[in-house]
Amino acid sequence: MNLRRKRILVVGLARTGIATARWLQRRGAIVRATDQAHESRLGPAVAELRNMGITLETGGHSDQSFTAAEMIVLSPGVPHMLPALQAARARGIPVIGEIELAARLIRQPIVAVTGTNGKTTTTELVGAMLAASGQRVFVGGNIGRPLIDYVDSGMDAETVIAEVSSFQLDTIETFRPDIGVLLNITADHLDRYPDFAAYAAAKLRLFENQTTRDIAILNGGDPVIGTHAGTLRSRKLLFNTTDPDGAARLSNRRLILRLPGHEPVDLDLAGFRLRGAHNAENAAAAALAALSAGASPTGIQAALNAFRPAAHRLETIAVIRDVEYVNDSKATNVDAVLRALECFASPVVLIMGGIDKGGDFGLLRQAVQQRCRALILLGGSRDTLRAALGGLRPTREVATMRDAVHAAQALADAGDTVLLAPGCASFDLYANYQERGEDFRRTVLELEAGRPDAS
Repeated sequence: MNLRRKRILVVGLARTGIATARWLQRRGAIVRATDQAHESRLGPAVAELRNMGITLETGGHSDQSFTAAEMIVLSPGVPHMLPALQAARARGIPVIGEIELAARLIRQPIVAVTGTNGKTTTTELVGAMLAASGQRVFVGGNIGRPLIDYVDSGMDAETVIAEVSSFQLDTIETFRPDIGVLLNITADHLDRYPDFAAYAAAKLRLFENQTTRDIAILNGGDPVIGTHAGTLRSRKLLFNTTDPDGAARLSNRRLILRLPGHEPVDLDLAGFRLRGAHNAENAAAAALAALSAGASPTGIQAALNAFRPAAHRLETIAVIRDVEYVNDSKATNVDAVLRALECFASPVVLIMGGIDKGGDFGLLRQAVQQRCRALILLGGSRDTLRAALGGLRPTREVATMRDAVHAAQALADAGDTVLLAPGCASFDLYANYQERGEDFRRTVLELEAGRPDAS
């Protein structure tokens, strides 16, 4: 791909956009980078781009920047249907995402993982299983390092494993993973997509360029996926299915894999430390992907035994006076909250709230009635949550995370769980779900230490 002297616009200057702009500049492109946010909010890395000779446009986008470009590379957080982008497309200017750009340059096999929930856990599991089997791997995409970093790293991975979001799939053209994993499709991001069908269609784009040589690993228990599975050209391997011919079967803490051309693989989940039936499904999907990519049964088993969940995903922070405090700040949609609640036999004091992403909170009513002792609501969606769930259990509205944790402590009995599972985006009070989870962690640890500022 010859980029020398080509005028390229990078839209969005978060982590992925910055990495893309750097890479393009090093390849001799004439790079302009733009972001709606003012430079003071974008961090020191943006100033580094200016020092490299990249033209910056912050605090808004100008239409001329879009129409003057020969190519536009879009960051995942930028809506792909912005009017300026549509005008550029009308002029014949290619608009692609960073994952499309990187994949055009990657020659190693790609394992790509998507789904409404469980993407990060599954992606990291696949990487751990292949690494434990002796493979050199790169793990990135929507988590950790952008794929374009691999292209520029000099690494010689045998397999590239990428978490891929619907936003990234919106801007693919030729992206074709050798192994694609679709975990589930439930309502999410309906503040960005016109309806659920459009969101589901974005997820299913993972497979649109696959051929009969490629593999699609699918959740056989997901009704939306099941509706579309028959249209895929790739070879299909099903997990979470009652079909006796399914490629992965879960039974009594054992996972049995049956792949064409392989002896059956019997895996023990007794040492797998992640909570919930959904994480057993994630393990099944990851094991199928890893085995298909050349992992050994012993490597897969070793990774299952050693794996620890990433932060902010059903993460126990402390047990204080026989009450467990669990951080699931990554639970940013209704289905994720349901899955989290299913993990606890004890009554739950549930902390929810943030920016409403268009989900149906009414779907939580039965779970709240059956599993919750009380609700704590904070953030911009408090009114919506109260209308959907208020009155089912004692409910308190608070202004800050500190208020939420202390209200939960007052309402919890010995043996209960205090669970942060917001069901919402974080952007009303925090920069991201990680910052929200860290605030919860900090407040709980202050409470555990008995510090004066925690009282």
